[in-house]
Amino acid sequence: MSGVQLITVAQDDDGQRVDRWLRRLFPHVNQGRIEKMCRKGELRVDGSRAKASTRVEAGQVVRVPPLPAQDLKPAEPREVRISKADAEMIRGCVIYKDDAVIVLNKPAGLAVQGGSGTIKHVDGLAEALKFDLDEKPRLVHRLDKDTSGVLVMARTRLAAQALTAAFRHHATRKIYWALVAGVPTPYLGEVKCGMVKAGGHGKHGEGEKMIAIHSDDVDQTKGAKRSHTQYATLYRVASRAAWVAMEPITGRTHQLRLHMSEIGHPIAGDGKYGGSSQQNLGDGWGAQIGGVISKKLHLHCRRMAFEHPTTKKELSITADLPPHMVESWDTFGWSEDLAAEDPFESLR
Repeated sequence: MSGVQLITVAQDDDGQRVDRWLRRLFPHVNQGRIEKMCRKGELRVDGSRAKASTRVEAGQVVRVPPLPAQDLKPAEPREVRISKADAEMIRGCVIYKDDAVIVLNKPAGLAVQGGSGTIKHVDGLAEALKFDLDEKPRLVHRLDKDTSGVLVMARTRLAAQALTAAFRHHATRKIYWALVAGVPTPYLGEVKCGMVKAGGHGKHGEGEKMIAIHSDDVDQTKGAKRSHTQYATLYRVASRAAWVAMEPITGRTHQLRLHMSEIGHPIAGDGKYGGSSQQNLGDGWGAQIGGVISKKLHLHCRRMAFEHPTTKKELSITADLPPHMVESWDTFGWSEDLAAEDPFESLR
């Protein structure tokens, strides 16, 4: 058995739950034992009893009761194997980097996190993004697998806390570009509705999707949340297709895809919300534009602005379009420099 240990919380651990903080230091101490320590008053923060969910602050002293020798063993190092090609690929996605933040232009088709049947993903490749730091960068928000564009990661625990809070409290601005079927009118508008998850099929809920409900029904519908998107129609090709900018005011799962589908103009290539077998004939009812236009999803996080976690100054990052969208833009005679940086400026 060890004796009682008094451990001072490091600056980098500020704001972390005490149970997670303890398990990081002593990986062989299980959650049940930590909760028992808390119930018996053995685990204390600055002399006061603590719950497992208590958040520690830098400089506080945590009293850790005597631990069996087997619980003092260091964590087994987990070997992370990333091929040279994958490491070069993910490093090639970096469009901004400093001591606290790293930003990727995520390719379409690369998942952000692992899941059923998903082997390659950003989180799993993050080891290749350590560069000069000891820790791999942390995810602070998500993009759908088939959505490309700006993906922000934190390089330190403190930066992760600040950025996670910013995304949680909507203290960020995101502008997406999309190719949609038909032409939304009015050209500048908004979509508001409730969103609720509809169950999928299969053991892992495959095919799960969101459905729209009237805003008046949100409070009476279990699991429903309000959603709000602003959109601006930038350029169009007759009545067949349009280049649309979107700013999500809320951040719901599949929000932009569902909202465009709900107003009759699904995003090109969206088989989940636009009917992949339907070819658009100009009225906006099918997600496949047809001709030489790629059947991949045409949704891209073009620009993101947020407060830098260290300097506290606004940082604005822009990501170039992915290859399949560049080809579509070329087909229609569009170029990225045709659009204003902020098409919603008149609404501010």
